[in-house]
Amino acid sequence: MSSTSTLANAIVTTSVWLSMTAVALAAVPPSSSPAVHKAGPGIQVATSVASGNGNGNGNIGTANGNGNGNGNVGLTNGNGNGNGNVGTSNGNANGNGNADANGNIGYDNGGTGNIGAFNGLNNTSVTSGNNNIGAGNGNNNGGTNNGNSNIGSYNGNNNGNGNSSPTSGNNNGNHNKGSLNGNGNGNNNK
Repeated sequence: MSSTSTLANAIVTTSVWLSMTAVALAAVPPSSSPAVHKAGPGIQVATSVASGNGNGNGNIGTANGNGNGNGNVGLTNGNGNGNGNVGTSNGNANGNGNADANGNIGYDNGGTGNIGAFNGLNNTSVTSGNNNIGAGNGNNNGGTNNGNSNIGSYNGNNNGNGNSSPTSGNNNGNHNKGSLNGNGNGNNNK
């Protein structure tokens, strides 16, 4: 399949999803409000209506269209984000609720200042797995200052583990752009 026909299929897929989103939005009466459920005596929790639809569709490349349309409360929020991108690390972390206490935006990020999905998880030091953009960056690092400031997907993972000295396995897997860079460095030094 040529890249032109692949892109055309991606655009068609995106159009279909956006059309489905439009149908879902049209089905919501203008006067309606988000459903409210009782969470306990005197406490009301609002749920979201017609939110988080049509995100992350029709992308070509690496680390595109991740972590969009999450954590919204209200009516018709977080729709139609991260679609139809070509390349690397485009269309990520749009249409989401507010950043968490550590400044992470997207889905299932740890560390501090990560944007996207599945970044900064399972690190032994707070100096590792920070300020990554994309998906699957800065995870499972030991030591210090590992897996930071990567852009793309699956960069800066599994560094600095299994070392007998605290001066070993540090400063690995940082500042990579692209995919599958800076992984598996500085491990098992005895």
